[in-house]
Amino acid sequence: MTVSVLIPAFNEEAGIGIALRRLSGSPATEIVVAANGCTDRTAETARSLGARVVEVATPSKTAALSAADRVASGDVRIYLDADVPADPELIRRLAEAVTRPGIEAAVPRPVVDASHSSWPVRAYYAVNARLPVFRGRLFGRGVIALSAAARARFTDFPPLTADDMFLDAIVAPAEKAEIDVPVRVIAPRTAGDLIRRVARARDGNDEFQRWLATSPFRTAVTPDNTSWLRDVVLRRPWLAPAAVVYVAVVLLAERKRRSPSWDVRSGWGRPAIPGQRRADDSLAKRP
Repeated sequence: MTVSVLIPAFNEEAGIGIALRRLSGSPATEIVVAANGCTDRTAETARSLGARVVEVATPSKTAALSAADRVASGDVRIYLDADVPADPELIRRLAEAVTRPGIEAAVPRPVVDASHSSWPVRAYYAVNARLPVFRGRLFGRGVIALSAAARARFTDFPPLTADDMFLDAIVAPAEKAEIDVPVRVIAPRTAGDLIRRVARARDGNDEFQRWLATSPFRTAVTPDNTSWLRDVVLRRPWLAPAAVVYVAVVLLAERKRRSPSWDVRSGWGRPAIPGQRRADDSLAKRP
């Protein structure tokens, strides 16, 4: 088994060194950093630490993933966001998981850290993190391992914001595995940051659903707008106050993204704590 770790990176000069040093000693045969649209020294820093670097002129994550895939040689592909605190044990466990019979994709278990967030953000994730849509799915982690057979199901990544939802769609439910290794997901600090993230996520959801309607991959689950109430709050009545905040955030995000001045790029932000993954659109996939 050979393993390629593919890292798309947009102006990650400050963090790419941390990410690559964490991976030192991992079972990866190669690490490919796809620097896309960078105006800093991301590419130079990655090369100095032994990574194979491909440079993409356009600031596009999916273009970066496709470019990295074209030069990667591993049987197992592990797609890793630059801000995910991955280590050799995580890489090893993910690679082992997709070599098991019938398993074509694997992810770690997400753990939301809202310890540095305001109370509305903590309330939102008290509901959001319990949504059943995240069970047995590939999104919301920032790292996905794919077998050679699963990777052969498509050529390039389609130009979608929700690249992890695309990978989730091409792998059947029975072919997915969640390993018992946590990956920490840092929540936004403020309610304003959260609302922008949720607005961006909902833009990505709509874009993905339009793509899915004409694609050959139909394994994705149709969005359920009542799951937050039926599956989370009614089963845990003590979450009712948090549910009020949750609904308010969703409504405000909808209002923001329908504003004429809305720019989807403004929903993207940096981690609250350097070197740790932010809770971006990946943990706001559904209302």
